[in-house]
Amino acid sequence: MQLTLKTDYALRILMALASTDEVLSVDWLAAHYGISRNHLAKVAQALTAAQLVTTTRGRSGGMRLARPPAEINVGALVRSFERFEGFVACMGGEEPCVIEGACGLKPALGGALKAFQSHLDRFTLADIARRPDAIRDRLLQGVS
Repeated sequence: MQLTLKTDYALRILMALASTDEVLSVDWLAAHYGISRNHLAKVAQALTAAQLVTTTRGRSGGMRLARPPAEINVGALVRSFERFEGFVACMGGEEPCVIEGACGLKPALGGALKAFQSHLDRFTLADIARRPDAIRDRLLQGVS
């Protein structure tokens, strides 16, 4: 299983914001992470729409967390950015499977997916960004 870049970037943005009280711009984050500004901007819009970040426009504008890191659940975030219904074709329900009812793959994968999501539900942004100074230091070192 692999999370999409959108989820990866959302987690990166949130971890960077959790590491500082400053407003961070998409340009700053893209430069420090070494990733596409355009993709990051789309993810930032989605985070704003989800009310996880607030934005300020203008020259000194950027983003900051809309709520404390301890109130942002990682599992809920991942579920909001990922599509798990079509994890495999038979779970999407779009086309009937010829071996439906005789196959144990769907319940096995469904259980694994449920365990994955349940595990992520035990973490908040505060848990995964537990060393804000180290995150900030590494981001600052990333720019050449």
